[in-house]
Amino acid sequence: MLNILIPVDGSEPSLLAVHHALHLVGAGLKARFVVANVQETANLYELVVAHDPGVLQKVSEEAGHDLIRPAVKLLQAAGQQVVQDVSTGDPAHMLVEVIERQGCDAVIMSARGAGLRAVVMGSVSQEMVQASPVPVTLVKAHPESTPRD
Repeated sequence: MLNILIPVDGSEPSLLAVHHALHLVGAGLKARFVVANVQETANLYELVVAHDPGVLQKVSEEAGHDLIRPAVKLLQAAGQQVVQDVSTGDPAHMLVEVIERQGCDAVIMSARGAGLRAVVMGSVSQEMVQASPVPVTLVKAHPESTPRD
């Protein structure tokens, strides 16, 4: 059984990777899933105001779990095994660590997030193609579902 990492950032486009994974399961793929989110490191202002790094870490973890909740619910509703992984740091670097820590065999991720996340997820997906020790599948939005300006 494959162990597949699905990074999500909370955006609708990032859920496309979950839908693609479920499509593969429907076609017969036997897999378990690791749904991951990487939070940004606290900035200097946050560190000064919070006075307690533990509080910042807790808030960061809670935010990450909130962002992955929709993906986890979709997979669990389809009867799939899901592990949740939230970390803090550079997204591509941390995702490679998740691959190694969780023993992932492959990655399925969105090619882009939404809005500002589009820039971040787009660059993360490109970094993952280069840095990942396992195969990476990038899922693009269908042209008809992409908002037009």
